[in-house]
Amino acid sequence: MVIKMSGRERTHTGFVFYGILIYLFLYVPVILLAAFSFNQSKAATLPFTGLTLHWYQNLFRDYLVIDAFKNSLLVAGVTAVLATAIGTSAAFPLVRSQFRLKETLRVVFLLPMMLPGLLIGVALLIFFSSLLGVSLSLWTVIAGHVVLTTPFVILVVTARLLDFDQRLEWAAADLGANPAQTFRLITLPIIMPGVIAGALFAFTLSLDEFVVTLFTIGSQSTLPMYIFSQVKFGVTPKVNALATLLLLGSITLLFTVFATLTGKGVKSS
Repeated sequence: MVIKMSGRERTHTGFVFYGILIYLFLYVPVILLAAFSFNQSKAATLPFTGLTLHWYQNLFRDYLVIDAFKNSLLVAGVTAVLATAIGTSAAFPLVRSQFRLKETLRVVFLLPMMLPGLLIGVALLIFFSSLLGVSLSLWTVIAGHVVLTTPFVILVVTARLLDFDQRLEWAAADLGANPAQTFRLITLPIIMPGVIAGALFAFTLSLDEFVVTLFTIGSQSTLPMYIFSQVKFGVTPKVNALATLLLLGSITLLFTVFATLTGKGVKSS
């Protein structure tokens, strides 16, 4: 029995098939990476010789991995705090102020998000080494990550401020609250979901960042740098295990961001 499909049905089926291929192309390598981290064989290739947690146990006994993990947490944590403070402060004038160069300033603030990471890394290397004469360290990495992640915080907090009802602030002022009290008791609690989401975005992007880190780090290491150094000698299940943990951490943070935004959005409505 031959089933005849109309042109619209064939087009729909073609798009569905194309979408499935795209998702397979994106996610099958990630699934294989995680699967090979449980393989008993030292070679990260097929066939599977058995399941084991040996490679994950090795990670927690490797002081180089632990040191890189601590450095990554330090860099991501400080970056999240600084980027959130700067991005939140910048979002207010971009939303509420009116001045001639407002749109130009908005583009300037968001420009690091549009530029290639390679270009930002080279520019920061020249700035720190040639112009300032500063030795590369974790602090130069933090500075580079703040430049890279602040635009994302600005976008998230700006979106929250655009939905903010300023009549609440006017009501607080009518009741005798000064600007500091109004911000602390009214404005900040309402925009806090956006601030938290921006901070989590900054933390996640900093934790995974490699290109900018490569140009701004000194003798120390972070998790992406450690993975890169190990991959140069061949991919092993130990590298797959570390990459899997890093991937799970990033996904968890991103889901936390979306849950924070959507949950508060439902409450606000």
